[in-house]
Amino acid sequence: MSGHSKWSSIKHKKGAADAKRGKLFSKLSRAIIVAAKEGGPDPAANLALANAIEKARSYSMPKENIERAIARGSGADADAQAFETVVYEGYGPSGVAVIVEALTDNRNRTASDVRHVFSKNDGNLGGSGAVTWLFERRGIVLVDAEGVDEDELTLAAAEGGADDVRRDGTSFEVTSAPESLVSVREAIEAAGIPIASAELTMVPKTTIEVDEESAAKKILRLMDALEENDDVQDVYSNFDIPEQVLEAVAS
Repeated sequence: MSGHSKWSSIKHKKGAADAKRGKLFSKLSRAIIVAAKEGGPDPAANLALANAIEKARSYSMPKENIERAIARGSGADADAQAFETVVYEGYGPSGVAVIVEALTDNRNRTASDVRHVFSKNDGNLGGSGAVTWLFERRGIVLVDAEGVDEDELTLAAAEGGADDVRRDGTSFEVTSAPESLVSVREAIEAAGIPIASAELTMVPKTTIEVDEESAAKKILRLMDALEENDDVQDVYSNFDIPEQVLEAVAS
């Protein structure tokens, strides 16, 4: 598992357990609204919406919030039309590649904010296409390894259409094509195996190892600052920080 996947898992547990989830739910709702607006309200026929709902569910977002967001997106609400997807690419400390996906109603404001965060945290923004070639879009389901039989998980994942199951430390990472994410999650849950998270992500083809705590702190400071921005939906990077270093830095 890449260090970034592990960091996402740590952040996910924190986010799912955090009582102050207003900002998180607002971001998740925005993604659902835009997906429903662009592709219709039926998740079975709208992959983007299915994946947005999947992510919201994994953060324990209430069902009524999800349904309200779908209704807003599929209705005549001008609020949904105002948002557009913008992707920023750049480099962070230690030369790690960074992709930032945002949903914004003011492209200039968001670009300025993102550029400021990069420059303030020893990074620099690049042009379109600067680092996307280093990543591929994949569905990732994370499962806590404790009490889980790997063979049972692998069988269930395969039935759902997964490509790979790998263990790294305290977690299993189940990888699939984007369109198989929902069926993989459903197959694993049907086998009685609890999942930690399920979402569409950008997986790095190659990673940069960062095993010094000071360097790791700089990278994660940039990641946190980007994720704090209200317009930013997701941040991806190709750092590979060992689990014990991540845990130390995260605590």
